[in-house]
Amino acid sequence: MDNHKVKRIWNEWSETWYPKYRTDQAISKVINNPESAFHHTTYTMLKKAFPSLQGKRICVPSSGDNHAVFALHLMGASVTSVDISERQLEHSATIAKKHGWDIEFICDDTMELSKIKSSEYDFVYTSNGVHVWIHDLCSMYRNIHRILKVNGIYLMYEIHPFNRPFGSNTEKITVVKPYHATGPIIIEDVPRYTWRMQDIMNAMITSGLFINHIEEMYAEDGSFWVDESVVGEIALSKEKLDHLCNWHSNPMAALPQWLSIKATK
Repeated sequence: MDNHKVKRIWNEWSETWYPKYRTDQAISKVINNPESAFHHTTYTMLKKAFPSLQGKRICVPSSGDNHAVFALHLMGASVTSVDISERQLEHSATIAKKHGWDIEFICDDTMELSKIKSSEYDFVYTSNGVHVWIHDLCSMYRNIHRILKVNGIYLMYEIHPFNRPFGSNTEKITVVKPYHATGPIIIEDVPRYTWRMQDIMNAMITSGLFINHIEEMYAEDGSFWVDESVVGEIALSKEKLDHLCNWHSNPMAALPQWLSIKATK
């Protein structure tokens, strides 16, 4: 896979798609309620693993909008944000500097983490949208295992793979590809991957991580099925969003939309 293309497209998106995640309003939401950066079930798993994050060392590979990074810092952790996009990291570093947050930002590939020392971290967290860019899951998890301390914890939050075979039709189930067709799928000249449960879990197990707990969650609201790139900033009413969460009217709502897995080194 050409990581230069991935880097290029993420640097472009950092200027075109992601500014809305860097507004004062968006950052204030994280400041005022750090747990809002996580699905509430994932946050419950996090708090059970670490009742206090004070002084814990945390690495967030493929950190994206860095909301989780900011939240974890505000909870008392020492956080390293890692991303392949220099522009994402530059913008996030500017926000951190503005608020006086001591956060380490490192540009690196999640499948390599070559700039991260081994056995350094108490906790590694990856959020939604990471796995679709990873062409070598085993390398990713081998390096997550490597950088964790003994008994360190990994927690992931991701779109549930069961959603991957289906289209965006919310009135009837439409299959657009077999579940086993994981990719690469070429979009905007960049390969992407739709991994299965077995691909993710086997990569974790092969790395040496011990899977402790799995949660399959449903969408918090109907915005899960709204393609913002198409409708822009048009907001649906609460009634329409609730309608999308009702599996009688939207059969896709009968499937879990989110997945969280906790594993230990």
